[in-house]
Amino acid sequence: MDHMLRCVGTIPKLPFLLLLSLLLFSFVNAAFDLATIPFNDGYSPLFGDSNVVPSADGYGVQLLLDRFTGSGFISSNMYQYGFFSARIKLPSNYTAGICVAFYTSNGDVFEKSHDELDFEFLGNIAGKPWRFQTNLYGNGSTNRGREERYRLWFDPTKEYHRYSILWTAKNIIFYIDEVPIREVLRSEEMGADYPSKPMSLYATIWDASNWATSGGRYKVNYKYAPFVTAFKDLVLKGCTADPIQEISDLEGCSDQYAELEAQDYAAVTPMRRLAMRRFRQRYMYYSYCYDTLRYSMPPPECVIVPSEKQRFKETGRLRFGGSHRRQSRRRGRTTTKMDNTDQGDI
Repeated sequence: MDHMLRCVGTIPKLPFLLLLSLLLFSFVNAAFDLATIPFNDGYSPLFGDSNVVPSADGYGVQLLLDRFTGSGFISSNMYQYGFFSARIKLPSNYTAGICVAFYTSNGDVFEKSHDELDFEFLGNIAGKPWRFQTNLYGNGSTNRGREERYRLWFDPTKEYHRYSILWTAKNIIFYIDEVPIREVLRSEEMGADYPSKPMSLYATIWDASNWATSGGRYKVNYKYAPFVTAFKDLVLKGCTADPIQEISDLEGCSDQYAELEAQDYAAVTPMRRLAMRRFRQRYMYYSYCYDTLRYSMPPPECVIVPSEKQRFKETGRLRFGGSHRRQSRRRGRTTTKMDNTDQGDI
């Protein structure tokens, strides 16, 4: 978040604008009608089993990172489209080098042609805020990364906030609480780049010291360990699917597809679109759609907003502040490598 204040008289401009943002977000913040499930009913440990700690009531789980291992969990089933959601609270204090990921993928099944939808939260040094990015891949299109990076309008270490991914045959929407922050509409031009094969839901915490904070300048400091990310009120809504089937059971899933697309969260209403635009104007600091050095022609799903475009340089970064970083392969994931020239990540 911007820390520089401009004053008119004695009234600081930034808090006033921030208040307007919060008021706008509050208009769309009516909670979705969601059915949550116990952890053991829908998920199992992925790695670092001793660092996967279910809550006493069975409806939540903590993922720990210590000097020995990170940890993660995976959904028990794969889904052909769905709504994947959890309320999450991130670690506080010094969290540089840490990556917390909440994502869907089928990389364990389709190693060379995997699909993926990501939330990735990137830690920071003490006193500096967490940042995060969203991304998507279809059919192994890792050489055509679609990253966007953002700041948050709240402290994600103080309270739980809901992070959600809607994935249908028509569109993809990333939500924070009930605010849509990104929408991708399917088009013929996207072709196989649109994720279309069954995916599992994953959540992980791991040591990404080589890229997560200022391009690897700041590493995980294990004197602050264990680093704890808490999840609760987990939601899995979709049609379970067998990824080995050559033809999806469309008839068996048709009713569930229709029900999914009829949900309140399946459409971006005019009020939500206004909140999404406001979020992107204030908190997005990198978009691949405006990175003309990387893509001379924007990928087909990009919606170029003139007032938004003028804020970004040809690198896709904000003209003032913000950055994006080199990423590397990590456990069970494949990411796109980006340049590492900007030192403004913290």
